[in-house]
Amino acid sequence: MKNLDISKLEKCSEPLNENKFWEIVSISLKDTEKEDQQEASLVKQIVKLSPKEIIGFRLRTDKLLYDSYRSELWCAAYIINGGCSDDGFEYFRNWMISRGKETYYQALDNPDTLIDVLSEDMDELEFESFWYVALKAFKQTTGKELYDYIDYEQFKTREGAYPNIEFNWQEEDPKTMKAIAPRLFEKFCELE
Repeated sequence: MKNLDISKLEKCSEPLNENKFWEIVSISLKDTEKEDQQEASLVKQIVKLSPKEIIGFRLRTDKLLYDSYRSELWCAAYIINGGCSDDGFEYFRNWMISRGKETYYQALDNPDTLIDVLSEDMDELEFESFWYVALKAFKQTTGKELYDYIDYEQFKTREGAYPNIEFNWQEEDPKTMKAIAPRLFEKFCELE
């Protein structure tokens, strides 16, 4: 693929239009069954965007990750995946975003709704590479590193700038987890 000339591209801080973002995710879900297929579909679509929009795709992803950095979702991730580190929570939220707008916003309102999108063949619910599809697309179209074109002074809703979480559950007290996500808890956990 021929590299686009981006010599006049300034650093960006504006996320991609949210509807356009979700449209790309939706298309990637239609004809794919596995994460690697979805990843390839996403990159194929994202390379069609302008360099600024490709950066915007990554910034929208980061904004959605920021907005979902919540105690209740971490609890759901912990229950589903049988534990959840900081990185694991990042990859879990990428998976959640990759499932589409409806799944994402329903889970923000009530993490227990994630049980409705689970299937028996799902192992750990993490999709780390979703986070990197815009980076791959940018590199393919420009030959450059996307990170070099993010205006970090202006873009604040990103990893490293997350607010502190006040946890309203404890792994040592399973009843606190069950209170947040009773259906998930019933499927994946046992009270001792």
